[in-house]
Amino acid sequence: MMSFLDPALWNSLFSIEGLIMLLSLSVLEIVLGIDNIIFISIVAGKLPKEDQGRARLIGLSLALIFRIALLSIISWIAGLKEPILNIGSFGASGRDIILFVGGVFLTIKTIMEIYEKVVIGEQEATSGGAQVFFKAIIQIVLLDIIFSFDSILTAVAISQNLVIMVLAVIIAIVIMIIFSGKVSDFINKYQSIKMLALVFLVAIGLVLILESLHTEEVYHIDLKQYVYVAMVFSLVVETLNIFRTNNAKKRSLKAHQ
Repeated sequence: MMSFLDPALWNSLFSIEGLIMLLSLSVLEIVLGIDNIIFISIVAGKLPKEDQGRARLIGLSLALIFRIALLSIISWIAGLKEPILNIGSFGASGRDIILFVGGVFLTIKTIMEIYEKVVIGEQEATSGGAQVFFKAIIQIVLLDIIFSFDSILTAVAISQNLVIMVLAVIIAIVIMIIFSGKVSDFINKYQSIKMLALVFLVAIGLVLILESLHTEEVYHIDLKQYVYVAMVFSLVVETLNIFRTNNAKKRSLKAHQ
């Protein structure tokens, strides 16, 4: 991997092909960051309102730091694909172990959130001081690390230009920081959307586990594509239903005035 200060990398960036690659990779990084935003929004939503914005900013800023740090040691990241643990005929690499642990954590954590909302009931965010805030940040950091590995490995598969990869990550994270508040407010305002988001996170957790077991390579399918398509379809349907319900309420109020 070339140095970030190599003039050849910057010259390549300002070519038509380089700019198209930067745009494409930035969009892809935003798409790959959706699950990260959803998780951060749900975890931050359990904090007092005045702390939620700070938690989202810290979470996404840490995501940016992790991604740039991993890009700086990209040769080591590439080496994580080599098996370090053999279980029968299955060779588990460092990447597989990280994805498996992250997938299990995300799945269990999200199922607990669903149980809390379905069985126990929605609870108001309470002030727990620095301890509760620190606990939320720790959870965000753990998932940031997992999603960062996934994001960087995808970037490396698309481009070998370090400048393009770093700039794409920065652009994607800045855009996510700008819009994360609106996404968070939308998710937390409508409980049906929040439940969809939680189910989506469970699906992503299971995909990470299956990916660590090389299921996608064996069956030659990209499970995440199916999850994202299903999520977008469900989100569009539910959003239309919310608009329909709100408009019906407005018409009902006007009729009684």
